[in-house]
Amino acid sequence: MKNPAQRDIYMLGFSRVMRSIAAGMINLAFPYYILQNLHYGAFVLGAIYVAATVATAGLGLLTGIMTDVWGKRETLVLANALLPISALMIYLSSNLWMIIPAAMLGGYSATGSLAGGGIGGAVQPIQSAVLASLTTGEVRTKYFSFFTFLAGATGALGALLAKLFTVQEIFLWSAIISAIGVPGLWLLRVPGVKGKMGRLKTKTTIGKFTLTGMLNGLSQGLIMPFLIPFFVLVYHIPKSQMSEYAFASGLLGSFAILTAPRLERHFGFVKSIVVSRGLGTVLMVIFPIIRWLPLSVIIYLITPALRIAALPIQQSELTKRVAHEEMGRALGINQVARLAASSSGTGLSGYLMETSFFELPFFIYGALMIANLYLYIRFFGERREEAGEE
Repeated sequence: MKNPAQRDIYMLGFSRVMRSIAAGMINLAFPYYILQNLHYGAFVLGAIYVAATVATAGLGLLTGIMTDVWGKRETLVLANALLPISALMIYLSSNLWMIIPAAMLGGYSATGSLAGGGIGGAVQPIQSAVLASLTTGEVRTKYFSFFTFLAGATGALGALLAKLFTVQEIFLWSAIISAIGVPGLWLLRVPGVKGKMGRLKTKTTIGKFTLTGMLNGLSQGLIMPFLIPFFVLVYHIPKSQMSEYAFASGLLGSFAILTAPRLERHFGFVKSIVVSRGLGTVLMVIFPIIRWLPLSVIIYLITPALRIAALPIQQSELTKRVAHEEMGRALGINQVARLAASSSGTGLSGYLMETSFFELPFFIYGALMIANLYLYIRFFGERREEAGEE
């Protein structure tokens, strides 16, 4: 790849790093802020996560459309500005009616890992579209893998840095850190033609990825926002100790991401997802049953790594199979489906945990993941659909 393209990739990566550090800090601090500082329960926390998830879904679709018909660079800058604005809003006010819209703008859905971009998730469709435009098919998985690694590693660092500040101060520093990565995005030179609104040529392929994304989102929504609250409510882990666990988990997940190119070469697209996520599903089902802190921590550390190891392969595969001028909308639609479904799971889990049914969301998660893995085999296991083939 030529040096000018490398320069743009580095600038995009720097922005991702700054946003992920801030997201890692917020990911750890937000549940403590709601549950301990403001003394609300798991149901309120879950309701905020639901609102943020729905808002992120809508913003993700909007940025996907804007990516195709307005421009990738302009949309990327606008989407990246939302996280620092939201963090600053929370720092300036502890009023719940200010926290809710702030969480919606910042995407505090916590439905994804730090590497997967759970917080600030409205940026994901446009960032993936830009990265796909700057890379070729042969090396695209490698770059998706490296970018996801960066997000996870620096998100883990953010969780560790949270030890240095009070919960309130974390939001100020998150605003400053995430804002640092925004100005340089104006200098990106992004190739590619703009699309037009109208009938999607690759709608069948988009539909298959959307359906698997819905089940994936529903399963994530059931448990991912409540892993840290689980330790808070069941084991009463203090913030300083939990930040160390979150750091270690994020770091392991980040290094697991780097195995994606090798997984793809050895297993291929579908088997990589089935093997990694299947094992992670088994661990998540037994997680709430054991109630022994050392083993719970071990599962918490390694399960995110298993869940996201094949994520770059999935992202790369979608961009390969979808027409280039429809990529922003495809990624936006996929994110809407995933996050809209996850909001339902989050609302249900918030209620169940408020009423002390801690195990049930994990069992439902297991059943949904089995169904999701079956659909991957059914949709993508026998043949490849090339971009434009319907």
